[in-house]
Amino acid sequence: MLHAEGPLLTVDLDAREATTEDVDDTLARFIGGRGVNTALAYDRIPFDADPFGPENRVYLSTGPMQASRMSFTGRMAATALSPLTGGLLSSNAGGFLSRNFAGTGNAAVELVGAADELLAVHVRDDGVEFEPVPDLAGAEVPEVTEWAEAEHDLEAEHLACIGPAGENQVRFASVMTSESRAFGRGGIGAVLGAKNVKALTFEGDAAPEIDVDATAMDVHREAATSEHIMKRQGTTSVTDLANEVEAFPTRYFSETSYERAESINGDAVESKKFKKGTCSQCAFACKLPTKDEAAGVETEGPEFETVMSFGGNCDEDDIVEVMRSNEQCDRYGLDTISAGDTVAAYLASEDAFGDTELIHELVDKIAHREGIGDTLAEGVDRVHGELGVDNWTVKGMDFPAHDGRTLNGQGLSFAVANRGADHMYATFYAYEYPLVSKEEAFDPEGLPPEKVERLVEVENTRALEDCGIVCRFSRGMMTPERFEALFEADYDDLLAVGDRVVTLERRFNNERGFSRADDTLPYSLDGFHDALDAYYDQRGWNPDGTVPPDAASGATGEASAD
Repeated sequence: MLHAEGPLLTVDLDAREATTEDVDDTLARFIGGRGVNTALAYDRIPFDADPFGPENRVYLSTGPMQASRMSFTGRMAATALSPLTGGLLSSNAGGFLSRNFAGTGNAAVELVGAADELLAVHVRDDGVEFEPVPDLAGAEVPEVTEWAEAEHDLEAEHLACIGPAGENQVRFASVMTSESRAFGRGGIGAVLGAKNVKALTFEGDAAPEIDVDATAMDVHREAATSEHIMKRQGTTSVTDLANEVEAFPTRYFSETSYERAESINGDAVESKKFKKGTCSQCAFACKLPTKDEAAGVETEGPEFETVMSFGGNCDEDDIVEVMRSNEQCDRYGLDTISAGDTVAAYLASEDAFGDTELIHELVDKIAHREGIGDTLAEGVDRVHGELGVDNWTVKGMDFPAHDGRTLNGQGLSFAVANRGADHMYATFYAYEYPLVSKEEAFDPEGLPPEKVERLVEVENTRALEDCGIVCRFSRGMMTPERFEALFEADYDDLLAVGDRVVTLERRFNNERGFSRADDTLPYSLDGFHDALDAYYDQRGWNPDGTVPPDAASGATGEASAD
């Protein structure tokens, strides 16, 4: 089975030392990316660790596809104990960092401990440098990017950093790379803030040689020649469909469609797009550089989830103002989904939907933990009672769009995902809108056994992609046959890798106290509890949502204690 190559680089922030070790067995079993991160975290992060404590660790990695020139491979993975959910969480970012990371010669990087002053950590193919950066305290992401170029002659694609939100340990702070791309969900930026790491840079010419099958060029060719609407509108191309079928959360989830969605839809975003945008090596080019000269706003996006969170959910119908919110989040290093939902929760509590000035003011205050922003920086799960609003989270994770009250399989996916309410964990919405062929599609209503079976399969497939690492938007081009050719293994064996990743995440979270009681939703779905039973049975887990010892030992590759 094809897998990433290279050692694990451990960066000790307390001692300011770096060491490497062989992790070939882990790479062979988990390929790379999310899988390798999860396996290492499972072995090395104490189950009772404080997400903000020095015992938490951050893992960064690529996979074997980053050795190719294939489209959909400009991505990498980050994993840590999440300060938002309290569970193990992996996030995935695009842009141009992954190949510079691979150039250092490492398969994965592990950050341990915590520094006693604000640092930039420079990882090169010939070693690691620890640089105190007191002058960057409070700096926004563009300022850090300018610093890296001015002081180290490194452009944005060499940089991963946090903004004020990460330094202030906002529980949904992002790690930013390529200035506008985010390891967005779950607050890994806040973990870096707790470790006093402002920036990481990666540079080198020591990328391992990995021979990737010629099938990669077939995928690349299709990406280049496709006339997919996402090349014009990115993920916002689904806005009208989601709104039409009533899967577009509005006014803090009180409604499922937005009467003014046309003003913030894909056409509206496309009208502000001024050039093409892409990730490393990708010919699909689905990113959205946008600007409005009259308003003085330039950003990348908003993507669909931001259109929902800062648009419909906040009752903001001006696309330029949604762009402005997107730009604020990128500058400060905030997850746009959690930030928008949290702002929407406050607007609901104050009966202030549509107050544009307040929306932007709240984003500022959250990033700096000023006034009410200090409360909101804790996230909806922790403050909904104080605000007097419903708790629209799963496992502490704020909801994206693709409303499960309409798309019931996606609703089940939100409930069972180890990451919490996250649409990318399984992307089951694609089968219910549908965005796939008629033969693959499901009626959005109901939770029959065949939906549950398919959900398990697509969760495993998404985990496999995150090990590879291959972008979600390769859907339709990355067929089972192409997976087999590229990764040099039978498809069932590859899906088994994905299953091991999901199982290890679940087992780690079980040790943190997560169980069936956390696989829940803030609304009712017919047949939900039967579907939960079927999901656990399909995965070979216990009826209480925990992983039995034999399944856990199978995932780790260790002999069962029994």
